[in-house]
Amino acid sequence: MKTARTLLAALALSLMPVAATAQDFPNKPIRLIVPFPAGGPNDIIARVVGQRMSELIKQPIVIDNRGGQGGVLGTDAVAKAAPDGYTIGIVSASSLVINPTLERAPYDVAKDFAPVTLVTTVPEMLVVASNVPAKNMSELIALAKAQPGKLNFASAGVGGLPHLAGELFKLTAGIDIVHVPYRGAAPAINDLLGQQVQMAFLDLPVLLPHIQSGMLRPIALGASQRAPTSPNVPTTAEVGMPDLLIENWYGMIAPAGTPANIVSLLNRVTNEAMSDPQVKQKLADQGLTVAGDTPEHFRGYIGAETKKWTKVIRDAGITAMK
Repeated sequence: MKTARTLLAALALSLMPVAATAQDFPNKPIRLIVPFPAGGPNDIIARVVGQRMSELIKQPIVIDNRGGQGGVLGTDAVAKAAPDGYTIGIVSASSLVINPTLERAPYDVAKDFAPVTLVTTVPEMLVVASNVPAKNMSELIALAKAQPGKLNFASAGVGGLPHLAGELFKLTAGIDIVHVPYRGAAPAINDLLGQQVQMAFLDLPVLLPHIQSGMLRPIALGASQRAPTSPNVPTTAEVGMPDLLIENWYGMIAPAGTPANIVSLLNRVTNEAMSDPQVKQKLADQGLTVAGDTPEHFRGYIGAETKKWTKVIRDAGITAMK
């Protein structure tokens, strides 16, 4: 009996620092890991939302850019950090869904992270080069079916979301178009403008200037609603392809084992920051749509996205990233 009491007392003492940390949180700066270099969408989101979060919690939020391996290195740093709420990350579909599915990640998404909230989404838009005669989705599909294996679609790299979007388009429409991977969106767009490739799914913000100039023709937006920046472009659902829903997304995570009340506080503060009109406008200027949800919903969302893209990867026969 004495031994049992001693063990219980020791356990209680061992839990006291965790409890105290949870009650006092936050009492020092929080490190927000961005798994990509400065200037990209993850970084912009982290700085815009992080600044407002810092004002709300009255503690600095320090941005830590950890680029490499398509977001894997920075995301792994979050997984291996102390689970005390003082290290969190802004990650994307590539590091939580696509890379792990392609066995490119040293972490287990289901076991190594505590989801905090979905932060923003950005739709992928299907565009064609100006010399492609198709003016809408039905004409594009008809053109592809009339010339199997003759039309190309560009992507920002093998295994990225634009690549998977093109593969899902092929599977959904029952067409044969050829994937042409590039090292990033910029060279893919350059060859679209130069009419070296015929079409691509890419993030809406990087396409907007070329759509507005008339150099690229929009076909459909892979989102549930039309974009305010492109109100005349129909969604994939509106053109009869509701399963062709393709949105990139960014979310906040913490290491697994982070106390539930700290995760809850981070969720509450992040969502409050995103509800700020200035934050919303700054993100909208980048073509980003504010999301926000609960940790439980975000975990389910990650699971659903993983199931969806795992099937596409398997059905398309994608086995490696380049």
